[in-house]
Amino acid sequence: MRLLQTIHPAVAMQIVNFTYDQNQVELERTKAMRISHNANQMKFEIRLQQGATLLVSMIMLILITLLVVSMFYFGKGNLQVVANMQQQHEVVSAAQSTLESAISSTLFFTNPSSVFPTPCTTANTLCVDSNGDGTADITVTLTPTPACIKVQALLNSALNLSDEEDLGCTVGVQQSFGVAGATSGNSMCANSVWEVTAVANDVVTEAQAYVTQGISVRVASDDAATSCP
Repeated sequence: MRLLQTIHPAVAMQIVNFTYDQNQVELERTKAMRISHNANQMKFEIRLQQGATLLVSMIMLILITLLVVSMFYFGKGNLQVVANMQQQHEVVSAAQSTLESAISSTLFFTNPSSVFPTPCTTANTLCVDSNGDGTADITVTLTPTPACIKVQALLNSALNLSDEEDLGCTVGVQQSFGVAGATSGNSMCANSVWEVTAVANDVVTEAQAYVTQGISVRVASDDAATSCP
């Protein structure tokens, strides 16, 4: 201050103003640096937030993708299971249908090695069109050849004469000469038990089914003697 007193008042005022201006400049510079620092910090935080958002989005995308792929394979597996069950049901139905056709034929017990009059390929084989497109899809074979495993003669005393089927077994029984079974009490019929196995193969899907069934059939005594030794 003593120095300022020796200086001209106008010059002293300029020095004071200059000093004040310098202080203001320093304050403005400091304020600007703080503002710049805060702005840089905010930009850094925004970048961190954007990076975290991108990472979370990628994780969610991966999880959704895995979920969609899993659902696709799960649905595909279910469709395959249903298709396999349907194919298996078709071959089993074809085998059962063939067994019914065989049982309904008189050749079943008179000529077991050739049950079907018109087989599709070899003897005891039928071809089945399962989907109705005019093309055989399933081949069913009676293998091994149907076999009679038990036979029992039917006694005359066990027949019901009011039953037309039983009455057919008594034809000629009243005669005592030259009639088979007249002295033994056996009728002209016998009860037989057969075992037959049908093997069905789907030519397209290669599905296969084995159906074995025991069948009780009333046959003529002569056929029993031939087919059930």
